[in-house]
Amino acid sequence: MNTSLAIMKKNRNAFQIGATISLGLLIYLSITYGWRQGALFLVGIGAGMVLYHAAFGFTSAWREVVNTGRGAGLRAQMLMLAVTVLIFTPLIAQGELFGVGLRGSVAPLSAAVICGAFLFGLGMQLGGGCASGTLFTVGGGNSRMFITLMAFISGSLLGTWQWHLWQEAPGVAPIALSQNFGLVGGVLISLLLFALVWYSTVIYERIRHSDIVSEPRSDFSFLRGPWPLIAGALALVAVQVATLLLSGRPWGVTSAFALWGAKFAGLMGLDVSTWPYWSRSGPSLALEQGVLSDITSVMNIGIMLGALAAASLARKFSPSTKLPLGQIIAAILGGLLLGYGARIAFGCNIGAYFSGIGSTSLHGWLWFAAAFAGSTLGTRLRPKFGLS
Repeated sequence: MNTSLAIMKKNRNAFQIGATISLGLLIYLSITYGWRQGALFLVGIGAGMVLYHAAFGFTSAWREVVNTGRGAGLRAQMLMLAVTVLIFTPLIAQGELFGVGLRGSVAPLSAAVICGAFLFGLGMQLGGGCASGTLFTVGGGNSRMFITLMAFISGSLLGTWQWHLWQEAPGVAPIALSQNFGLVGGVLISLLLFALVWYSTVIYERIRHSDIVSEPRSDFSFLRGPWPLIAGALALVAVQVATLLLSGRPWGVTSAFALWGAKFAGLMGLDVSTWPYWSRSGPSLALEQGVLSDITSVMNIGIMLGALAAASLARKFSPSTKLPLGQIIAAILGGLLLGYGARIAFGCNIGAYFSGIGSTSLHGWLWFAAAFAGSTLGTRLRPKFGLS
């Protein structure tokens, strides 16, 4: 009984602290930077709660395909991407809505994307999560993922240092299906690709098993989770669309990690402003301004606070400091690979995979293929670090 009461008290205190910080930040952001910044912070909080309760892991879904042959999680991602394309494509083609210019997430197809995505995929299995997964698990009280996040930030800073070297990598100019084949053509080709991945997982699952599991979860609980996969997929689509309409561009995560690393480096006396990555107009402006003026940073903070609220309401917020050495090493190595890979590959599982494919950009598909290959290798290496 005493243990139960202690857990309840810990979670109640965590919720109150998180709620107080969230309210204060919401008021400050709305007054200082405008209602859109405050709204994006709320979207981040919602994303954190969705990611935590839905347990919508990109990392675990890919690992499940490799380990067990079950593809329900990957199929849910295809559904998520398909709905995003159907909504994004006409909006981006329109170019503007309610006075906000809308653009997609489109990048070149290059060796940098292949190498960076492969490193990211490897890192996500060793580190224990992707970009969004790292944030929501840190907010939920996972101590090992805090180590991954710190290494993620360090790897991101390292990636900005060497970013210009990867710009010389061979490749071709950006290709967006909706631009090259028209709005209808881009959507139809995208849906065909989603169906191909979907059907491939079904065939592979039938080879490995005698049945197909469409929803592996049972005993759903709205408060404690996990939510059904389809609920998590559609909720993340809502986060994507809200981000696009409020900020004018799709959801991203890892550029903020690079900014946080650069800010900390500045405090330590290292001037990164002369690095080519930070000499560009966008990153240069972000470096000059405060962190809370950066949309991605605000949403990332919101994700962690939203996950904290979700975990404490579910009475699951219980950080532990007892970590085996192998898991600590894996978290550091994985985080460094995640950060470095994301910077040179034009994004992560959110910015390149979710947002890129959602914008009908072929670089998103190239990223997916390379990251899945890296993830497969990482899955095989996990036992060597004591990871199940």
